[in-house]
Order: sequence, then C-alpha cells, then structure tokens
Amino acid sequence: MTEKPLTHKQALAAVIQALGGTWDTERAVLALRVSGYQPANDEAAGKEARRNLRELADDGLIVRPDPDQAVYRLA
Repeated sequence: MTEKPLTHKQALAAVIQALGGTWDTERAVLALRVSGYQPANDEAAGKEARRNLRELADDGLIVRPDPDQAVYRLA
C-alpha cells in the first residue's frame, strides 16, 4: 500500500510541532523546501508559506502573539 504524501500544510505543521520556536515566512519557506516543496520562484514560496501559516493559525495550532508582526508560535 502506498502512503499519500503530506500536504504542504501537514508538512509545515509537523515541522513546527517538532521544532517549536517562532515562525515567520522565511522559516516556513525553508521548512517547506526541506519537506520537498519546489516553488516556481521566491514569491510563490512566500505566498504558499504565508497561506499555510494563516491556515494553521485558523486551525488553532499556532498563534500570532503580536498582530503587528507576521510571527507565529505554537498555541
């Protein structure tokens, strides 16, 4: 039986849970690239990372302590 690969969101969630700390777009892009995401360019990578961070925050996995900064941490 072949396992389905993780979605970008699932991969990012796993890395965030494993490493903890604070997460911004740059760190999320690096984590996604390490997990196999190959974006067309840096702009696409940033958009994907920000979208996934927002979705993980909506899911309650991470929080954004300062609304003026796009930096997240585990909830």
